[in-house]
This record gives sequence, structure tokens and C-alpha cells, in this order.
Amino acid sequence: MDDMGYGDVGCFGARAIQTPNIDRMCAEGLKLTSFYVTSPVCTPSRAALLTGRYAARMGAAQMNLANVLFPTDKTGLPQSETTVARALKQRGYATACIGKWHLGNLAPYRAIDHGFDYYFGIPYSNDMRPTIIVRNDQTIEEPARQETLTLRYTQEAVSFIERSKERPFFLYLAHNMPHIPLFASERFRGKSPGGLYGDVVEELDSSVGEVLATLKRLGLDRDTIVFFASDNGPWYQGSPGPLRGRKGSTYEGGVRVPGIVRWPGKIKAGSVSDEPVASIDFFPTAVVLAGGKTSDAEGKLSIDGKNIVPFLLGAEKKSPNDLLLFFDGVYLQTARAGRWKLHVARWNYPRYTASTGPQQDLILARPELYDLTVDAGESYDLAPDHPDIVKELKARIAAALRSFPDEIRKANAELIEGSPASR
Repeated sequence: MDDMGYGDVGCFGARAIQTPNIDRMCAEGLKLTSFYVTSPVCTPSRAALLTGRYAARMGAAQMNLANVLFPTDKTGLPQSETTVARALKQRGYATACIGKWHLGNLAPYRAIDHGFDYYFGIPYSNDMRPTIIVRNDQTIEEPARQETLTLRYTQEAVSFIERSKERPFFLYLAHNMPHIPLFASERFRGKSPGGLYGDVVEELDSSVGEVLATLKRLGLDRDTIVFFASDNGPWYQGSPGPLRGRKGSTYEGGVRVPGIVRWPGKIKAGSVSDEPVASIDFFPTAVVLAGGKTSDAEGKLSIDGKNIVPFLLGAEKKSPNDLLLFFDGVYLQTARAGRWKLHVARWNYPRYTASTGPQQDLILARPELYDLTVDAGESYDLAPDHPDIVKELKARIAAALRSFPDEIRKANAELIEGSPASR
């Protein structure tokens, strides 16, 4: 989902919006209450999901990390990066991307240039112009009729599953909603107590139900693992639930999203875990599930994500993630290790707010430490009580940053060496 908040679905606390299909997926699978993306905005979040690597490793200008990619940008996800689609295609999988791509709309940065056999959708955010629908490399509709977008994405997803049922397949279904502007089909418009936003989410929930019903109808249900998540927290509308912050913030509300994994017969129904798991874990996990090793697809690139197959299947209770880094643009601002979240930097004013001056990333004079097992709202700074933990986490962050490209190390020099940097 695009810009869906932690509190926008029933099993994560929504009340004004009804999501029976997503709730059923929760009941039939594993609910991840500490599931993270590594950036609070679209482009870098999606790059990390598909490659298992922090977008900050891929070139700040290339990925437009200062903002997100726009239709006029002539760059995108580098060909040097290996996507999960390419890795699985090499293992005989049919691959399709349906919906929002947002990693480059010109060759060689398109979905069909990165291992996807088939593409259908708006190749960037639905508020960008021109709003077009592309099939593979051809524009088939301009402007896009967005009131039927979720319905058509669902139909395309069902069609791909049906024609791929005799072989292994990987479907990346990336809805453009509930990113604004909001559109719902006639069947759902005006029906939700949550207003138009609720209408949109309830239609997305119906889409989830259609995809899962297709797997059951074709006898593929027990052979298919399904992951559900959002690319970041909610924007102007939507609910972050009990979390602090929204899209564009490295507070929990910007980077913690609803996460569900369903695999009947393999993942215990009704499971719930608060262990930290991240979107970067999807790449290595998918490769292992397809019978390979993470190193099969790495090439010369190191993978930041972890193989979580033993964790998903219940063989291990702890997540293998011992440190998660949260960047906004080129700047590292927060990190999570176990129960702890450390804030080391913050914008002088939040994204998407009016200001007369330039936005600046500022190192916090005193880092802030939160125990997320009891304080998901990041309300109670425990740094004065745990200086040893603050010191340890700062050292681990500095060590991790040293493995990044020069431009990222330079941007975060104060965090690495304690020396002043031009920010």
C-alpha cells in the first residue's frame, strides 16, 4: 500500500474503517507489530524493499534521496542493483509488477528493466503529472481514470496469477492508494464512516480479499507466501495509531507500518510478534524460499536485510535484526536495536510543512533514547538514565555508517567521527 498508516486497518486498531479481509489475513498468519521500512518516503523505501539494501548505498543523486523521483527525472534505480524480481527470474519465476513503481520511468530504470516480465500501472505517485497508465513500455491511458485504478490493479493481479499458475511466480502488487489524491470506485464511494479515505482503504481491503480468494480457487493457497505492508506512514490523512509522527518523519509513525505474513500450513495462524522486522529482509527471505542462498543474488553487493525464514516459521523467536537504520535523504536520524530506539538527528522543521527557510538536518545536542516495548509513542526520553546504552548505540551507528559510500559518510561525519560537517 502507498501511505497507509499503522492504525488504518482493523487488526492494528482502526475503528472507523472496516478491513475484514486484511483482518482475516492477520488471523490466518503472522502479525508483525514492529515491522519497519527504512525511509519515511516513497522512492528510497521501495528501492530498499526490492533490493534488500539501504537506498543510501545507491547514490544520492541517482535516487534523488533529497526528495523522491519525479516524472522529469532521468535517473532511477541503478542497473548495478539486483532486485528480488531479477533474482527470482533467474530461478525460473514468472515476475510481474502491477501498480506504482517510482524507481525511474525511463529506460534503463523501469520495472521491465529490472527483472519484471510484465508491468501495468502508474509508474510514479498518482499526484504527479502526467498521470498515465503504462503497460510494459507503452502508455495506454492519459490521464489515468483513477476512480477505477484499484479495481483494475486487482483484475491485473488476478489475471497474472491465473496465467502463471503452472509455474513459480512473484507478484509485486503496489497500489497507488491511499496516497492522495483519493479515488474510490462507485461500489465503495460514500460507504465508509471514515469518509473518502475510508472508502479507499475499504476498496484496498477488498483487493486483498480478491487476491487471496484467487489463490484458494486455483489450489495455490498453501504453496504461496503473501506479505502485506505499506511503503511508509500516513500523509495528511490516515492514522499512525499510537505512534508518533507521520510520513516524512523518522519517528515511529513515519517508518513503522502494518506488517502481515501469511502462508497456510507453514506459518502458524494467529501468530503475533513484536520483534523488529524490516522491508529489507524481504529480498534475502524470498531468495532462500526460492531455493537459493542470499549470496546467489548478491554479486558484488552486500545485502543489509536478513533471512527471516526460521523466524517466520517459528523455529526462531527472535528477529535476526540487531540494528536497523532509518535515513531521511542522505542523513541518518534514528536507529533501532532490540527494545531501544535512538534519535541522533532531526530536521529543523518537519517535511511537508510551510517554512521561510531551507530544511536542515540537525544533530541533536543530546541524543534521545526510547524503550519501544513500553513507549511506542516515543514520549519518554530515557537517555539520562541509560548513558551506557546511548554510548553503545552511537558507536554501533558510527561503525555501520563507515560502510556507506563517501557522500553518505561525508553527510554524516559528525555521527561517525564527532567532527563538524556542512549540513
